[in-house]
Amino acid sequence: MKHTPTVLAELEDYLKQNNLTLAEFAEYSGVYQRTLSNWITQHRPASLQQLDRITLAMGLPEGYFYELYIENYIIDLPPNWRRIEPLLYRCGELDKLNAIRRIVGHIMDNPLYSPRLYDIAEALFVQGRHAAALLLYENVAEVEKYQHSERLAICQYRIFTIQVGDDQNRNLKAATTFEAFVERLDEIDQLDALKDLANVYRSLRQWDRLDEMARKMRNKAKIQYTLKHQQKSRERKESTKKLSRPMFVYITYADLLCASVCEAQGDYQQALQYTYAYANLDWVMETDEDALRWIGLFQHWAEGNTYVNKLLSGDISVLPDYVEYIATSTNKADKEMVTKLLNVMFSANRYQLDVDNILQMFKTEIDFFVQQNPSADMYTHQVVPEQSTRFKYELAKYYLNRGRYSTGFKFLLDVLSKSLAINKEAFFIRCIRLFEQFKEFADVKAYVKYEKLVCQGKKEKLFYY
Repeated sequence: MKHTPTVLAELEDYLKQNNLTLAEFAEYSGVYQRTLSNWITQHRPASLQQLDRITLAMGLPEGYFYELYIENYIIDLPPNWRRIEPLLYRCGELDKLNAIRRIVGHIMDNPLYSPRLYDIAEALFVQGRHAAALLLYENVAEVEKYQHSERLAICQYRIFTIQVGDDQNRNLKAATTFEAFVERLDEIDQLDALKDLANVYRSLRQWDRLDEMARKMRNKAKIQYTLKHQQKSRERKESTKKLSRPMFVYITYADLLCASVCEAQGDYQQALQYTYAYANLDWVMETDEDALRWIGLFQHWAEGNTYVNKLLSGDISVLPDYVEYIATSTNKADKEMVTKLLNVMFSANRYQLDVDNILQMFKTEIDFFVQQNPSADMYTHQVVPEQSTRFKYELAKYYLNRGRYSTGFKFLLDVLSKSLAINKEAFFIRCIRLFEQFKEFADVKAYVKYEKLVCQGKKEKLFYY
């Protein structure tokens, strides 16, 4: 009969192999001899802190014994929260996800542990231990799925935030799943949730959903802003909830998002009306430094987007003014630079404009954002990479149309590869159509890479012939 190994047996073997007495090991490890003796003779388990010291003294990696500890002292025994809580934190810190799954599976039959697991998940989330936090959030959400609770809504919000990444299909699923829980959040938390949903839908070019999220955000923000500045606001209890930006920003950002929807749908006149709305911020009551910074940003964006909507509607006379605006107001680290130059390329391809001098002028900035890694911010993580991919597609189209095939195919194959990586089916097909249009000018190396990417796309069912 095969015996289940134990931490205690491992310790005893170590003592024998190294010819150590219990007293010697106690002195070396920093664990009292009496504690070790009680563990061996009375089977009283060491605490997690003591286990870590023992592991270190034995020259083993951190957390080496956690799986055995769970097997010996957690599973098949009544849950002991004094052991479980520190163990969950340590497993989270060390990314021991299988260990977390085992612990959670052992205790989640009792819904009373749900609030405690939620608190640990929140702490791990703040620490950036997202993989471990996700496991806990998912289990809490499963236990409380029939409850109309704010805690369940926050769990779903965290799950959404953690799951959003490069896979566009997964992002859409995460967004649509979370959307049903927004109304259960605190009124203040709803604003950031709607903002994050809007940014994901914007990156997915889900214009109807983006428009819906923006309008909801504007309406809710207006209500909260009015309440905040009521005459008797001093008598109202201040909310402990903190927004990621001043409250008026959610109103103005909603107008900016609605303008982007109109722009994408080709309604440039309506886009201009929304742009003029977020440019006029005389109604904002805040005068602190942060508020003034945001007001300046929106007025700056409005100036640029006014040029953009006129340019895209066919008024190419504003192109020099727009280029000057870009040159005098941005730097290579500006996350809006990619969007600004994308607008130039849209216009160039739509109206057959020669923009070689503009591309050369901003070569350093282009090289920077094309290679830039996304940040944790939902906008920068989702919208900027999506815009960067579109920019490279428009560059490919521009160079191919001008007969500069080597450069054009370089950018196009890069975009095709990226579309495959992020599971962007519609964009993948657009790239195929553009390649097929110019394939007679492709060299052997480009054609071989293209065929390889297309075959991979067929295997992953990104498109069908």
